[in-house]
Amino acid sequence: MAGHSKWANIKRQKARVDALKGQVFAKLSREMIVAARSGLPDPAANFRLRTAVEKAKAAGMSQENIERAIAKGAGLLGADADSLEAVRYEGYAPGGVAVLIEALTDNRNRTAGEIRAAFNKYGGNLGETGCVGWMFTQVGWIELPGVTNEDDLLAAALQVPATGYEWDGETAALLTEPLALEAVVTALQKEGYPVGTALTRWQPTTTVAITDADWGRKVLRLLEVLEDLDDVQAVSANFEMDEPVWATLMGH
Repeated sequence: MAGHSKWANIKRQKARVDALKGQVFAKLSREMIVAARSGLPDPAANFRLRTAVEKAKAAGMSQENIERAIAKGAGLLGADADSLEAVRYEGYAPGGVAVLIEALTDNRNRTAGEIRAAFNKYGGNLGETGCVGWMFTQVGWIELPGVTNEDDLLAAALQVPATGYEWDGETAALLTEPLALEAVVTALQKEGYPVGTALTRWQPTTTVAITDADWGRKVLRLLEVLEDLDDVQAVSANFEMDEPVWATLMGH
């Protein structure tokens, strides 16, 4: 079982819990602001914004706050949105696990300082730009919540077509070329598939096998702390973990 896939499931479960506490709203607002700023401030005409709005609605954000974020991105509420920029950071978790971090920030020094402090505290180190980026490739990722077995997922992948798929027994997802993401989502919807989360993400092309629960615990702790930073939007890592190690970490 690919570690990043199982970890992604855990992240989604955690996000649902965090959403109940209102802990993800700031990140969702930033994504909508930047999406609205980079294209038309109309979800129907801006795929990135539409995806961000759907994520915000799924997390329980109010329509008023969604509209306010879009208005900020469109420049209707001042120039605050202009200071937000996308920044990528790269580094290593314990044991040489590659970590790639995507952030939206209005203060690079603050964000870099917080990320560096997290790496230092939890046994990793922040590296130079490009130090691990070559170990990842960007892909489109589309969750299909209505698909409950691998055969049906494969059929959907061939029908669209997709470049690949992920199935871990719980979550079904198709992989696409990043630029084809919107077209594939549209094709799936035309074929009657309910489409869940659709986004671009960094997929590892080479992985590190974590075979020890203590090592795995340290890596996951660092990744969780990084994800909880206000400016961080997404964290990708290139580890794999066998089921017995996962079972130990999950207390099963």
